[in-house]
Amino acid sequence: MVQAKTRALAILIFDDVEVLDFCGPFEAFSVASRFTEPAAFQVVTVAERAGPVLARGGLSVNPHHRLADCPPPDVLLVPGGLGTRKEMHNPALIDWIQQASAKAELVLSVCTGALLLAKAGLLDGLGATTHHGALDLLRQTAPKTEVHADRRVVDNGRVVCSAGIAAGIDMSLHVVGRLLGKEVAVRTARQMEYPWGPQR
Repeated sequence: MVQAKTRALAILIFDDVEVLDFCGPFEAFSVASRFTEPAAFQVVTVAERAGPVLARGGLSVNPHHRLADCPPPDVLLVPGGLGTRKEMHNPALIDWIQQASAKAELVLSVCTGALLLAKAGLLDGLGATTHHGALDLLRQTAPKTEVHADRRVVDNGRVVCSAGIAAGIDMSLHVVGRLLGKEVAVRTARQMEYPWGPQR
């Protein structure tokens, strides 16, 4: 067992969120916690309001917290999906991302979650990536950001972005490796039966 401190990891969810965007990281960080003492991550979901969130494909998810009562996360993860096109223009959500990220150790995005980070002003002067189908939209939304079309993971230090959908698992394993060491990341990937190699 690897000794670790427990970090609160909040995953934002909203209607039309892409399922694997949030479930993949949820799984990766939860599995990584099996190899540490105490559990390295306390993973929760948070949504704007109480009640079920309808993800892509109609999956109904009950969030652990509302924005108003979510404890400050050490790690904030913002997934993507078609719902980001609407949430980009939701002041309550963007304000919460700004406030939560200000105190967070790490801010992560998967897929078009990068659009929400851009709207919150978190990508200015940084590198980012997103789903291949939204690269131009990210460039328009974040003109002060260097958009990398050819990378699955872009690590700026405190802000880490991944390309679309399954790339969120790569990004999560990359972050596990950063925080807990390569061995825990490799064991996590093996437990998940996920083919993975550390990012260069």
